[in-house]
Amino acid sequence: MNVTATAQALLPLLGGKDNIASAAHCATRLRLVLLDDSKIDKAAIEQLEGVKGCFSNAGQIQVIFGTGLVNKVHAEFIKAAGVNESSKAEAADIAAKKLNPLQRIARLLSNIFVPIIPAIVASGLLMGLLGMMKTYGWASPDNALFVMLDMFSSAAFIILPILIGFTAAREFGGNPYLGATLGGILTHPALTNAWGVAEGFSTMNFFGLEIAMIGYQGTVFPVLLAVWFMSMLEKQLRKVIPNSLDLILTPFLTVIISGFVAMLFIGPAGRALGDGISLLLSTLIAHAGWLAGLLFGGLYSVIVITGIHHSFHAIEAGLLGNPNIGVNFLLPIWSMANIAQGGACLAVYFKTRDAKIKAIAVPSGFSAMLGITEAALFGINLRFVKPFLAALAGGALGGAWVVANHVGMSAVGLTAIPGMAIVQANALLSYVIGLAIAFGSAFVISLLLKYQTDDK
Repeated sequence: MNVTATAQALLPLLGGKDNIASAAHCATRLRLVLLDDSKIDKAAIEQLEGVKGCFSNAGQIQVIFGTGLVNKVHAEFIKAAGVNESSKAEAADIAAKKLNPLQRIARLLSNIFVPIIPAIVASGLLMGLLGMMKTYGWASPDNALFVMLDMFSSAAFIILPILIGFTAAREFGGNPYLGATLGGILTHPALTNAWGVAEGFSTMNFFGLEIAMIGYQGTVFPVLLAVWFMSMLEKQLRKVIPNSLDLILTPFLTVIISGFVAMLFIGPAGRALGDGISLLLSTLIAHAGWLAGLLFGGLYSVIVITGIHHSFHAIEAGLLGNPNIGVNFLLPIWSMANIAQGGACLAVYFKTRDAKIKAIAVPSGFSAMLGITEAALFGINLRFVKPFLAALAGGALGGAWVVANHVGMSAVGLTAIPGMAIVQANALLSYVIGLAIAFGSAFVISLLLKYQTDDK
């Protein structure tokens, strides 16, 4: 293809040079922030050579080109548009100004939790391995290998407030190391481990207030709220403390004031908030059963369109860290919704005679089967509407199945086929059946529905 011609043809379809605020790219997509999104001609953009789809998400216009090609198009595009090269972070910051308050909160939580997902995934995989060792008797719980793997698997959840404290402070504009220190205060060994409170805990009288000496291992909301307060306090202190004393007084006052406020007020309130959300969701799943799975599985892809689904990481981490729950029962539902998008997308391949649509549908569908749904969702299913509705139906049916069969996961971040690695051992078969139900029903419904593709 003529990369230069495509880049130049793209510019007027985006409203011209004066409408480009920022231009960046990721591995597969050109990420653009426009001053006025109404000037874009998505239908015409999708007809350009090399374009595999175009959609709007999180305040950005994203044009899918694919690995390797997007780098070349981006280089030619910034020449034609006369703009400087932007990083993904810079583009995201500019785009965030166009988001509504709910979307901004979701983006904030996403920025906090996405960096720590690898640690939680690693712990989840180890927990799955331990579960299999227990189930099939591969090793005794007293075995040194078992004991060490148990230590490795629980470490990320024990220090979760420290990890969150670091990334949250960075996002809130505070000192990340002070955020991690505050997380360390909430998980200090002097406090009874959160998973051991059933065996009893001590209290401490602080000027008439009885403080429960219970740690916050595995919790989410206490440290989030505490670090937000800490970051705001740190900013205010820097405004009034002379520069000559800033290095000494600011961290000292920030830690001591934030520590007291966290232990006395924010910590207990945050624990109550997290426990309340967990109780609400677990009660809903327990009493509504498969109906809850049907509803959540059917609506998840609609929520993905808004970008608010990123905020679910905090809730899922809270479920895993809750001593009374300790399992992620939401992620299997999201997995069903994601693989259903893949099934509906691949059905379009068999319906259309348009070679370009076929070329887009196959990689997009397989990507969704691996849990990455943007290409299928925005490039194919929403484009023709009825495949998207078919995917909602498939996600609902799969969601109902996994809830009815009590499928749970031991981590966050992995969905669809890769999610098999973190499914609890006794629920793996039910999970695989759920994937087949979600994928198959979405594929068949998308194939049978009547709708016009671009095969004119």
